[in-house]
Amino acid sequence: MELALTGFAIILVLALIGVPLAFATLGVGFFGLMYLRGLDAALAVSSQWIIDTSIHYNLSIIPLFVLMGAFIHRSGISRDLFAASYAWLGRFRGGLALSGILSCAGFAAVCGSSLATAATMTRVAVPPMREFRYNDGFSAGTIAAGGTLGIMIPPSVPLAIYGIVAGQDIGLLFMAGVLPGILLVCLFMLSASAVTMVKPDFGPAGKAMTLRDTLRASYSTWPVIILFGIVLGGIYSGIFTPTEAAGVGCAGAFLFGVFRGHFLDRQSLWGVFEETVTTTAMIFAIVFSALVLAQFVNLTGMPYDLQTLVLGWQLGPVGLVLMICAICVLLGMVFESIGILLLIIPVFLPSLSSLGVDLIWFGILVIIVIELGLISPPIGMNVFTVKSVAPEIPLASIFLGVLPYIAAMVLGGVLILFFPQIATLLPQAMR
Repeated sequence: MELALTGFAIILVLALIGVPLAFATLGVGFFGLMYLRGLDAALAVSSQWIIDTSIHYNLSIIPLFVLMGAFIHRSGISRDLFAASYAWLGRFRGGLALSGILSCAGFAAVCGSSLATAATMTRVAVPPMREFRYNDGFSAGTIAAGGTLGIMIPPSVPLAIYGIVAGQDIGLLFMAGVLPGILLVCLFMLSASAVTMVKPDFGPAGKAMTLRDTLRASYSTWPVIILFGIVLGGIYSGIFTPTEAAGVGCAGAFLFGVFRGHFLDRQSLWGVFEETVTTTAMIFAIVFSALVLAQFVNLTGMPYDLQTLVLGWQLGPVGLVLMICAICVLLGMVFESIGILLLIIPVFLPSLSSLGVDLIWFGILVIIVIELGLISPPIGMNVFTVKSVAPEIPLASIFLGVLPYIAAMVLGGVLILFFPQIATLLPQAMR
């Protein structure tokens, strides 16, 4: 186990000095294998696992959902989602913050990435909040927290990665994320309302709109609502597999963009495909590197040593889950969600299985705690993403702005921990 822990420490140091996670992970995994089994064995094991995984059918879901998100993003839907949310909620105190949360949830439903949701909605939602003299830290913190919904509300790339690594049905995981996603949206909106109730100057009311203007603003979002319903409804009803649903979602998103006057020339389509290829390559680089690291960790015997320790400490299922959650929160301050999943799940999977932990429920819970790490100081990735888009807002102010949402996310995690039916109700209905 000591050798594996040394490897993880080296990865952490490399990540902190700016080495990309994929390269750090691959380097530690490969040289660890070479140390244990020699150069020839390291080359053989690494290449074989990468090749075998690269032809895994379920991996095709990732570029398809990334492509779907790129089509939606470049169709300008983010602004329409915010405009529709503002039309309904903007007239209330804190209405722009509530609109930001709802539009983050809507964009997350067709994007699947936390960082992309935070970056996109910062450009869309923060300028109107500043125009209405919202507190800068509260505005930026709201969007940083709302961006975390990108990896919970399906279709979610991290949930798909978790399903592949943990050997779980991706369709069931997507359905398991629906109710927790709605729960988090409600808790975030309650938090925003509570903040503006205590500090009215943090979120003044916006302009009221007529019913006609409200309906007109809402009309532009109907294709996305229909697309989301078709994808999830098809998975739930068994009409589509998750991969087929991703293909249908891509086609629908493309047609939606064409309907809005986009993707009618080669240059715009090339931009979408370039974004998709770049994002997919980054994800696959992390996935393949983590597989090499997992082989090294397995050879050190760490997963089985941990299983022995867990059984010896008599932690029980809840105790083990809480320990993993604490580790994920700490890692979430440094790594992106996919990297955390690929580092943690292979190590603890034998222990979780031996204690009979429901891996669908655990997957949702671990996604929530990873989300928590993404907005927790000192290195919350979502907070730094918002800061990069809105550099004029002090970093300390953004961290103060996310504190109410951290409390809301902790409450959501506790509710799912003690009421697992929130995550398991829809998957059980599908079985």
